[in-house]
Amino acid sequence: MPNQKIFNRKPLKEFRKELRNNLTPAEAVLWTALQKKQLEGRKFRRQHSIGKYVVDFYCPAEKLVVELDGAEHYTPEGSDYDEKRDAFIIGLNIKVLRYENRDIYNNLEAVLEDIKNNFNT
Repeated sequence: MPNQKIFNRKPLKEFRKELRNNLTPAEAVLWTALQKKQLEGRKFRRQHSIGKYVVDFYCPAEKLVVELDGAEHYTPEGSDYDEKRDAFIIGLNIKVLRYENRDIYNNLEAVLEDIKNNFNT
């Protein structure tokens, strides 16, 4: 998509805002740990759009997406959508990490450690 704006495009602005105002419980827990550069000084954005897709969390400095998967991701439709979205994002040279919601509740420290392990520096 050369010369095209792919991040936070205007048509998705209201949708992004709605998602930010209605985080899932797991997203809220992870956001508490990621916001304000708490994780190794990296800035994360929540409900950030890349192309036509809205991702849960994005770290621009690391070109890293963090996605939390609830039950809807484990349906055939959800899996197909995630596969297409991940392929698009990976095609932009952005890494995608996926965690199940229960990972956030049961082992947040391990999730945060894994995210840090995926930083470039």
